[in-house]
Amino acid sequence: MRENLPLKLILLVPVLCLMMLPLTGTSSAQTVATPNFYDQRQRMTKPDLGGRQRIRFLTTTDYPPFNFLDQRARLAGFNVDLVRAICEELDIQARCQIEAMPFGDLMGALQRGEGEAIVAGMAMTPTTRASLAFSEPYLRYPARFVTHKDRPLPSPIAEAIAGRTVGVEAGSAHGAMLGAFFPDATRQEFATRNEALTALKEGRIDTFFGDGVGLSFWLESDAAEACCVFSDGPFFSDRYLGEGLAIAVAPNDTTLARSIDYAIGQIVQKRRFSELLLRYFPVSPF
Repeated sequence: MRENLPLKLILLVPVLCLMMLPLTGTSSAQTVATPNFYDQRQRMTKPDLGGRQRIRFLTTTDYPPFNFLDQRARLAGFNVDLVRAICEELDIQARCQIEAMPFGDLMGALQRGEGEAIVAGMAMTPTTRASLAFSEPYLRYPARFVTHKDRPLPSPIAEAIAGRTVGVEAGSAHGAMLGAFFPDATRQEFATRNEALTALKEGRIDTFFGDGVGLSFWLESDAAEACCVFSDGPFFSDRYLGEGLAIAVAPNDTTLARSIDYAIGQIVQKRRFSELLLRYFPVSPF
């Protein structure tokens, strides 16, 4: 989830406008734990976007692993490949584009008609809902417990965690969520996530509770030293973690929003969504 936060780094990146390339799949034999956020019982008719000359998705380059520049300065990421797959499902590859710009410019560009959709982790809030329409969320941010691999906690963790010391980052949404979801845990706050994870590695706390996406990358990093694993979960909360990732469109363009919903439903059903997660997450955050 993002608010309108400009980053200096992105201002140095030229705007990129790319035609969509075919999506190359990963091995279908691989599996990844991913909740299904789409109701597959819904039967949606494939929409007709034949009257549109262009469908341009607007994104940024500062939100890895969702959208970023790769080592050859090409636009890449989970969201970029998801857009590519959406365009394939809707048979609009020849008219489908993606353009990167600073996050703070996205809303204005959409309002001026310089793009038709925003796929950049824009938060769904009362403010953004007043000026945008959104697809259904395609991914929700999970909260996870991380424990030392030599000191795992049994499931269900809600019972096992009673009286245990749980590290959280001070002032974080996850700290507030811990108090609401797991009131019997003993919370210990740290100024930074790194300080808390160091304490976990050294055995000074029993577990750490935080953002599953960030922790999935930490678990595979050199800093973790292969110390730790996820325990139980994932845990979700619209109140504390937001409604998740969705694609924004102009408020009167519900046809495009529903078209995106149809395409993502097909992508999930065909297991391409799991393939994308495998591609960009070394350890599933779910």
